Amino acid sequence: MLALVGADAPFNHGRRQLELLAGLQVTAKAVERTAEWIGGDIAEREQTAVKQAVQLELPIIVGEAIPILCVQMDGTGIPVVKKETQGRVGKMEGQPAHTREVKFGCVFTQTAWDEAGYPIRDPGSTTCTGAIEAAGEFGNRLYLEIWNRGWSRAEKKVVIGDGAEWIWNNADLHFPGAIQIVDLFHARQHLWNVARVLHPGDTPHQKRGSCASSQNSMEGSSKSWLRFSGLSKSPAPPMLETIRIEAACFGRNARRMRYPQFRRQHLFVGSGVI
Repeated sequence: MLALVGADAPFNHGRRQLELLAGLQVTAKAVERTAEWIGGDIAEREQTAVKQAVQLELPIIVGEAIPILCVQMDGTGIPVVKKETQGRVGKMEGQPAHTREVKFGCVFTQTAWDEAGYPIRDPGSTTCTGAIEAAGEFGNRLYLEIWNRGWSRAEKKVVIGDGAEWIWNNADLHFPGAIQIVDLFHARQHLWNVARVLHPGDTPHQKRGSCASSQNSMEGSSKSWLRFSGLSKSPAPPMLETIRIEAACFGRNARRMRYPQFRRQHLFVGSGVI
């Protein structure tokens, strides 16, 4: 009970919860020590399992075939105490780090879709894993989770993430042969970045430019962006540099952005679950 309340909220709040709900009087320090001790024990057992996965000492999971097994990954910053960020560079130049990145992964199955052809996640099929660790270590952790979910029995395997390089490095290393999909909303964000540069302060033109470019985003070239932007003259260097950067992003991820093809297969194209 101490560990559960200690993992869910500040230790002093957990102490008050135990007194209110169970009539137990403990100190905040007791909550902290117990949560950290049990958390450390859980982490040690997880690392043992991950090492077994790396050495391929894994049991064969027997069961029925899985039509579609979907994996999603992402990372986000979480606030930590100062001692956890010592020596780490922050996002702002000259500023210390205030957060640590926790990497998350989730796995779920899909067997059906609605009348419009949009996929439906199987109820109760989602499991998650995560930790504050390097991308390579997290890849091993997620591989273990996916294997336990029946990766070897999946008829179609899908990995969905944003444009982060560590995600696709892990996908190539641990999940070869899987269909890779860049989150559609992430792709649209890049389109809007270009539209804002091409038409500053002009929302109607931004919308038209973004919609037109979305039909042509797979070309991944700055010329295609310029053609669909409606520019009649050569853009300024900063504007052109933004276009080149975004075009390069679409060029790198072209095979992961075949959304009409993915839609025809009734696959998820968004990473909203993770």
